[in-house]
Amino acid sequence: MTSEPVTTSRAPAVPPSPPPTAPELGTGGLALVLTGLFLAVVDFFIVNVALGDLGRRLHASTAQLELVVAGYGVSYAVLLVLGGRLGDTFGRRRVFATGMAGFVAASLLCGLAPSTAWLIPARILQGATAALLVPQVLATIQATTSGERRARAIGFVGATAGLGAVVGQVVGGWIVSADLAGSGWRPIFLVNVPIGLTALALCGRIPATRSARPSDVDITGTLLIGAAVVSLLLPLAEGRAQGWPLWSWVLLALSPGFALALRRAELRQEAAGRVPLLPPSVVRAPTMSRGLALAVPTFAGFGGFMFCYAVATQQVIGWTPLRSGLVLAPMALTFLGASLLAPRFARRFGRSLLTFGFAVQAVVYPLLAVTIWTAWGPGPHEQLSAWDLAPLLAVAGFGQGLVFSPLFGLILSRVPVELAGVGSGVLATTQQSSLALGTAALGTAFTTLADRADAGPRAAFVTVALVQAAVAVAGIGLSRLLPDRGRTAPRLP
Repeated sequence: MTSEPVTTSRAPAVPPSPPPTAPELGTGGLALVLTGLFLAVVDFFIVNVALGDLGRRLHASTAQLELVVAGYGVSYAVLLVLGGRLGDTFGRRRVFATGMAGFVAASLLCGLAPSTAWLIPARILQGATAALLVPQVLATIQATTSGERRARAIGFVGATAGLGAVVGQVVGGWIVSADLAGSGWRPIFLVNVPIGLTALALCGRIPATRSARPSDVDITGTLLIGAAVVSLLLPLAEGRAQGWPLWSWVLLALSPGFALALRRAELRQEAAGRVPLLPPSVVRAPTMSRGLALAVPTFAGFGGFMFCYAVATQQVIGWTPLRSGLVLAPMALTFLGASLLAPRFARRFGRSLLTFGFAVQAVVYPLLAVTIWTAWGPGPHEQLSAWDLAPLLAVAGFGQGLVFSPLFGLILSRVPVELAGVGSGVLATTQQSSLALGTAALGTAFTTLADRADAGPRAAFVTVALVQAAVAVAGIGLSRLLPDRGRTAPRLP
């Protein structure tokens, strides 16, 4: 019995399907997340130009006005890293939408506030909801873009963050001076409502992403970072207005202890195989650690100068909020132009672009100090004019635009995608804490010097400009310590 040969037919090999890729962030989605960042930054600075009108209409004391500013800044800074972790866990688009809805509601409460007893808690809530918004911006970009698109998108983030600070005072000055229907300062908050509702309705354009390995919320780290930030920023913001009471000195003394306890707790968490709120391995990466060391004085000096400028021009010299804001308009334009050019320059010059941006500021701020001292004389008619400040501020804005965008890209360049929310939260916390620290510290120094003699306000403003010059000189040196990666430091892999 013979058997027929058995033949087997082999089906053609099917190539394996490519691994799923994260949805790409389109232009509309990028515009939406940048809108959230812009609103959060603007609302930190826009209050500066409204404090005089707000104080008169609500009969607020200096301490209450400082709480209006500090309440937003402190709650924002404390909750930013937690906001990034929540986005990693529950989805960045969902947390962004939740934050936007909360921000709109808090802005409405601020705009309708009948007293500071209402306004201060509303500002704290507004800062907390902003902390849900902002980390999702960079985390979404990290998760949904790559290469040149990511570099450009992060460049827009840096531009938006810096531009929001300047535009906040320009637009805020116009709104307060317009006194729409006798509403004074209220529209600076109410304008967020239609913008936020529009963004909320379009949130579907933002790709839905989350971390592939979400981690539990680090409760210990959250409490300790909150204690460290509050114990540092609150006394600096409120101490002088209340005559430096005992509680302010106690909190300042406790601040280093909270920071040390936070570091130890995060090291233990990571050693145990968990992902802490501030992973030491991420923070220790050269681009992150050295970049943050450069970011702290940069943001602190910028925040302090913007606050002191508003106080000096409006409360001391007597400019209207509109005039004070318009003098900053050239600074906003040059900042925007430099920010748009920075990604292209960064590809060619690497970290040298940061060095050049700081060098521009190191030259222009001493010139600004000399101008303030010579043009602002002791007589009632010897005061600064718009033409004294606007050209120099325009040059300063150009230098800052060359620094902010590349610095954001550099700091996040080696953060893994699965930790995008954590890295974004660390950067946003550093930025916001530094802005608040600079506002509080330089604001206190300015008001202390301004009260001393007839020439006090002039000397105080000169001092603030020279501090900015010193920060720029330090930035020149620190920028040379950054990893350059063959002239591509600000680019992302």
